Amino acid sequence: MRKFLALSFLLAISASPALAASGPEIRAAISGNTVQGNMDSSGPYAEFYEAGGTIKGKDYTGKWTVEGDAMCFEYEGSPKDCWTVDIKGDQVRWIKDGQSQGTGTIVKGNANGF
Repeated sequence: MRKFLALSFLLAISASPALAASGPEIRAAISGNTVQGNMDSSGPYAEFYEAGGTIKGKDYTGKWTVEGDAMCFEYEGSPKDCWTVDIKGDQVRWIKDGQSQGTGTIVKGNANGF
């Protein structure tokens, strides 16, 4: 019985969604760095997140903020959009409505010179 309970507990932990990063964890990992990866809906991306809240990408800019435990993005012509973030080391997973919708790698500084 104990083995069954232990196995059930381990399976429940491995099947549960990853714990999202807190606001301070997001800020510490993202601010002043580049994230490059792939979004399920729009494909590859690379963005530099200035400490002051400006996003710089190839041929565009935007604004980023951390609100509570979510990272919010605001691009010209689009409303603010906030995401939960799972961060493990230099790996980022963007989560919207409980579903993973993209991934990325954190690279120190403005890696692409945006």
